[in-house]
Amino acid sequence: MAVTSRTGMMHDVAELVETLNQRSRVESDGALDELVVNLLAHMSCAQHAGVTLTTSGGDVQTLSATDPYPAALDDIQRRRREGPCLAAAWNHHVVRLDDICSEERWPSYCQEVVATTPIRSLLAFELFTGEGSTGALTFYADTAHAFADDAVELGLILATHAALAWHMVRRDEQFRSALASRDIIGQAKGLLMERFGIDALQAFELLKRLSQTSNTPLAEVAQRLVSHR
Repeated sequence: MAVTSRTGMMHDVAELVETLNQRSRVESDGALDELVVNLLAHMSCAQHAGVTLTTSGGDVQTLSATDPYPAALDDIQRRRREGPCLAAAWNHHVVRLDDICSEERWPSYCQEVVATTPIRSLLAFELFTGEGSTGALTFYADTAHAFADDAVELGLILATHAALAWHMVRRDEQFRSALASRDIIGQAKGLLMERFGIDALQAFELLKRLSQTSNTPLAEVAQRLVSHR
């Protein structure tokens, strides 16, 4: 059987998402690694999995991988500027490559993959998009024609859950970053109020002017002031 029980899979992945949501602090790298390992466990026809980030400028970065092979294939895509993960991220929601040895799309990519890795088929899904960047979740197999139609169906479900978890982790990071910036700005305002005998509003306006004249983000100006107190 190509894939595991749908009921068991849905329960396990939903449980992982809920666990991430309940943590007081979630590091994106560790959370994504944990998630990808969990997803691979439910795609029994695959031996490897990874998440690839691409930019409109052509940069390719491996955000998470269960072993070295996904990163190696991402490096080939980056150098060759072609490949299924790029296609899934920018042009299609799903890309299935059944046999790398006979695949006519992305010939330069496929030739190097065959020569340097055991990967012979893969299944890629668009995972998330942002300003000038997008990501793909990819499952890899060491045999050709490993991914049947039921694997594609399961992969769509897994990719949806992965996208939910990723956005949740990023939201948590952004919230913590905003809180840290607010605290730093508050400290900088206090320094300016004490130093120049001004009130909070005047201190904030002074920080804004410093930010504008130096073309530096407000939080960074505040951080410099606090660091050099």
